[in-house]
Amino acid sequence: MAYALIAALALAAVMTAGDWIWAALQIRHTVRAGVMHGAVMCLCLGLAIGIREGRAAAGAIAGPIIGVLAAGVFYVLAPALRLMAMFPAWMFFWVSFAMVQAWLRRERHFAAPMIVGLLAAVLSGLAFYAISGIWTRHDPEGPNYAWNVVAWTFAFFPGFAVLFWTRPRS
Repeated sequence: MAYALIAALALAAVMTAGDWIWAALQIRHTVRAGVMHGAVMCLCLGLAIGIREGRAAAGAIAGPIIGVLAAGVFYVLAPALRLMAMFPAWMFFWVSFAMVQAWLRRERHFAAPMIVGLLAAVLSGLAFYAISGIWTRHDPEGPNYAWNVVAWTFAFFPGFAVLFWTRPRS
């Protein structure tokens, strides 16, 4: 579980840097900005999975593709679901990354990875929901980036823990 915690902390740092960039540059939320944000986040997630599986480049390539697709899920559903569209997008990318992990391991069957992805999505989705106030309940004194690192780590750790429950194939 150490690698899951390290991956969650690393991704939390990237996400918090993204939070800072959005705030410091006063970036308006547009589809383009959201897709770019998702691509960078998923590049890092794919890289973490790829490094663990000994195929860093393949994970890094798959990550942004999943990020763009997950952002697409969000933006297609957002008119009807508003911010709740984050949850199907969140589920989509965890299932996708479980499938990428299986592909990186050269597994031939995808039923078990699908279950792993769904479990990662549900557990991480619950954690994501628990921390969603970092965007909806703004501190009048400004963002607390130390708290954002903790919150993002909390949100990503369950997904990584489920994906990394078993040892990587050698």
